[in-house]
Amino acid sequence: MRGCRELLSRRIYLVCLVAVPVLFTLFFINMMDSGLPLKVPTAVVDLDQSSLSRQITRNLASSELVSIDQKLESYHEAVDMVRKGDIFGFFMIPENFQRDAIGGRTPTITYYCNMTVFVPGTLSFKGFKTTAVTTAGGLVQTTLVNAGLPESTAGSLISPVSIQQNAIGNPWMNYNYYLTNSFVPGLIELIVMLVAAFSICDEIKRHTSRQTLRASGGSILVAIFGKLLPQTIIAIAVGVLCQSLMFGFNHFPLNNHLSHIIIAMALMVIAAQAFAVTVCCAIPNLRMALSICSLVGILAFSIAAFSYPVEQMYPSIGIFSYILPVRYYFLIYIDQALNGIPIYFSRFYYIALLVFPLVALIGLPRLKKHYLNPVYVP
Repeated sequence: MRGCRELLSRRIYLVCLVAVPVLFTLFFINMMDSGLPLKVPTAVVDLDQSSLSRQITRNLASSELVSIDQKLESYHEAVDMVRKGDIFGFFMIPENFQRDAIGGRTPTITYYCNMTVFVPGTLSFKGFKTTAVTTAGGLVQTTLVNAGLPESTAGSLISPVSIQQNAIGNPWMNYNYYLTNSFVPGLIELIVMLVAAFSICDEIKRHTSRQTLRASGGSILVAIFGKLLPQTIIAIAVGVLCQSLMFGFNHFPLNNHLSHIIIAMALMVIAAQAFAVTVCCAIPNLRMALSICSLVGILAFSIAAFSYPVEQMYPSIGIFSYILPVRYYFLIYIDQALNGIPIYFSRFYYIALLVFPLVALIGLPRLKKHYLNPVYVP
């Protein structure tokens, strides 16, 4: 009851635990509704103005990845537009391109991509590269045919191996299925850790920790359990609501029973709270505990292997991924929702989430000492 009154006494608790995750989920689902960002604004600098260069421009404009919004006259004009953010890259065709291509003098096609904005830069790079490779292959094939080779033979020489690509788990290449299921649990973990750390260390700051211990009969375990239980129930309910928005209303891939991913969400919330308790036991200072939880929660978006595999990280960096609860949730999501494998093969990830509360129990005696003698260091 004391924990419930504390939640209701400050509006910021409910805003953080309820409003922020739900609004964040709706924002991401709506922003990535098309699945894959298409038609990235780009430009073409055609210094040749020949029939071949115009054909290349048409081929580039037909790509679904880029949109040729500008046809510029110079390199410097294109660079200025990239710096202003009007376009995310440009494709440059040099002077005398058709003459040099026909004459076998290997002209150079250049393309520039703004990689500071990763997704549009990567998509423009892919579209430009595809056009450049296709153009180069077409020129070589034309040269071989003019030299007397049959067209079919020339084609097989240029592309001797036919490549078939199969995207496992997400054949639609839908960014929504990947990003939303990465960032939403990461945000929930961050908020849960911050709220738990704040509520625990705020007792020491306000010198009410002794009252909390008296209300719990002198047991620090009962005190922390009673304080965090209302937060746990709300956070799990909000997490399941966010999952319903993704897997239910928007039909994200779910190739296994829904209960598997719900259990993972509940365990991740408990593990995130346990991580915050561990931090508070080690450093029972409000400012430092919040700083550490914030740092760990933010870095989780980078080192939990959402976009870069742990195996390819520096070992000194990759090792930190194993102390992040959201890392194990993400692995469960891949196994259970995307790949649909039996839950038996994900058992170690569920067990890893259960280890966090056990670690937190070890530091509770230290936290009890600080609750009995609260000293706030600003």
